[in-house]
Amino acid sequence: MGINLPTPNLPKALDIPQIYFRPPTAEIPSYKPMIVPPADLERPEEVEAEETTEQPEPPTLKIPVIDIKMPIPETAVVVTAVTTAVIAVTTTTITQSLFEPIKKKVQKQLQAKVNKWKENQKKKKDSLEKSKTE
Repeated sequence: MGINLPTPNLPKALDIPQIYFRPPTAEIPSYKPMIVPPADLERPEEVEAEETTEQPEPPTLKIPVIDIKMPIPETAVVVTAVTTAVIAVTTTTITQSLFEPIKKKVQKQLQAKVNKWKENQKKKKDSLEKSKTE
């Protein structure tokens, strides 16, 4: 006596391509060792000091797109320029906010004087024409 179990008809499995994972690699930088002389280093007595009259070349910044070497200014020059620019902008901003109301009042007063002068000129012209017609 046996039990007769039905066998299911299953579809075939999907064909999933296998992904190969390669771990990342990195180029490890290598530097030339920097040799620092000791603090108490002196030249030997038999060797004379070399006199150099050449000044070191100023630092430059190479701009790769247009192939130009741009000289980099000294720190003192940059600090002076930045300080001057900040002071100029601050002064302009502050004085503009202080003088704007004064400017508006003066403009109103001047415009009133000009309008009054124009009226007087018109009155003189009208009175002159009136006297000529009489």
